[in-house]
Amino acid sequence: MNDSGFPDLNTFRVIMDSAELDLRAPRPPLIGISVSRTGSGGAQLGATYIQAVLKAGGAPVAIPVMTDTKALRGMVMHLDGLILSGGGDVDPLWYDEAAHPQLGRVDSLRDVYEFRLLKLASDRNIPTLGICRGEQVMNVYFGGTLYQDIASRREMNAGVKHRQSLPPDHVSHTVTVAPGSRLATLIGEGTKSVNSLHHQSVRTVAPGFRAAAWAPDSVVEAIEAWPLRPMLGVQWHPEQLTVAGDTVMEKIFRFLVNKADTFRLAREIHERILSIDTHTDTPLWFNRPGFDLARRGPNRVSLPKMEEGKLDGVYLAAYIGQGARDSASLARAAQDATALIESIHGQIKRNSDLCELAVTPDDFVRIRKAGKKAIFIGIENGYAIGRDTALLAKYREMGVTYLTLCHLYDNDICDTSSSRTRGEWNGLSPFGRETVQRMNRLGMIIDLSHASDSTFREVLELTTAPVICSHSSARALCDHDRNLTDDQLRALARNGGVVQVCLLNLYLHNDPEKASLTDAVEHIDHIVRVAGIDHAGIGSDFDGGGGVPGLEGSNDLIQITVKLLEKGYSEEAIAKIWGGNFLRVMRTVQKTVISD
Repeated sequence: MNDSGFPDLNTFRVIMDSAELDLRAPRPPLIGISVSRTGSGGAQLGATYIQAVLKAGGAPVAIPVMTDTKALRGMVMHLDGLILSGGGDVDPLWYDEAAHPQLGRVDSLRDVYEFRLLKLASDRNIPTLGICRGEQVMNVYFGGTLYQDIASRREMNAGVKHRQSLPPDHVSHTVTVAPGSRLATLIGEGTKSVNSLHHQSVRTVAPGFRAAAWAPDSVVEAIEAWPLRPMLGVQWHPEQLTVAGDTVMEKIFRFLVNKADTFRLAREIHERILSIDTHTDTPLWFNRPGFDLARRGPNRVSLPKMEEGKLDGVYLAAYIGQGARDSASLARAAQDATALIESIHGQIKRNSDLCELAVTPDDFVRIRKAGKKAIFIGIENGYAIGRDTALLAKYREMGVTYLTLCHLYDNDICDTSSSRTRGEWNGLSPFGRETVQRMNRLGMIIDLSHASDSTFREVLELTTAPVICSHSSARALCDHDRNLTDDQLRALARNGGVVQVCLLNLYLHNDPEKASLTDAVEHIDHIVRVAGIDHAGIGSDFDGGGGVPGLEGSNDLIQITVKLLEKGYSEEAIAKIWGGNFLRVMRTVQKTVISD
């Protein structure tokens, strides 16, 4: 030690060299924290935010105020969690109100910066905590409004001092936590004591959120995304109380850090595995003006959303609606199918720097290594081949790797599961049996989603290769003809096939309005328990009806991995569900190719 009390440089080197670093230990989750701007434009962040994150086991990093979206995206891509910190007022112009006379200092640059941070984080499902102003930013960004000055609202004058004169690490009033809320699972329901350092508050709660706590004067003190987005906002300052030793408020930070840690693990797993969504109807959007797969548009599947959700590959279905079955109509159906397949190739060619066509598992591996997304092609509805199995070879040459035998109506191949069936063939037609055999010889995967139970049974008796259900779920959990019974799941397992859980609400919950991410994971879990871990996968049906709360686009698919981790699934099991099982089937089917 020198006279200043600090170690000299040599001693410091010894201390640092002797500090052991376990390279095998996982890094702590990286928690980004937004900052305020000083009068000169510098960054400002209270030390208690940093200390609270450290105390909860996270690694805090301050994010400087900027509006450069590329730079912010580059930072957010590495975050596991986000805190929107306290500070000045949010400009009321963002929610279409004129400024109140008691409006405090606003910083529109900071507003834009935090809105962009929030968009980038929420698009990626990064766990987020809003504190005081941060809660208000969250509410405004998602469509809510604020009281610009609580003291001006006479009906809220209940003796609650929202701007306390006590030090910030002291409590000054109570809040009531809503029973059944996520917040209640963290800090308990009922009355809790908090500090208070604000004069604005949530007025109208944003769509997709719900109030989770109130002050005695009815001021909303907490909001949370409901039911499944990992976002929580509180009006008080738990970081001040946590650093002062409040173990209850510390649970809020431990919640964020724990969620961030699981998200970190999910993202790291996706860096090591291949993930594929085996059914989307995105080509239905191709004829809309200006559509580009590389643009993050209003539809559910795009290359940017795939990147956000860590999805490596996707099937684009050339869907053909059922029409008349005369020769002229069948010829038009074949022409339409060809045109759709060509439009998929067009999108791939337009975005060749971002994606490529995949027709084999080896293609998928190569494309992933090149840093691109893999695009697979399937045909939904065997109506596209009419009564001509020669069309199968043509489509196979165009890159089609599976055919869904039917859709909502019986066709010349088989009967549908839909209530519209007439039971025309009681399973497969003679032409359908020929189709199954020809698909086996061509190495084209047979897809039994939409097929009737009798069709399902007959195909499994006839096929020499494993089959798939590209977008179906478990009938034991949701009684719908599109789902598979437990007996069918076991039969599919004996066949070596795989069922890809569909994310359409009708197939996930007997009350479709209640369907969510939770149900999708329960269907996966049920299939694993009945058929085995080697026979479950995911086929979203996005842009064709698929999409439920928590799973509204390709960017949300990482949430499935998060939930599977929370259920105790291993990385090996998750790798099988996300692509290993399907790719095993594809390899097996393609090994059976026989030249006609």
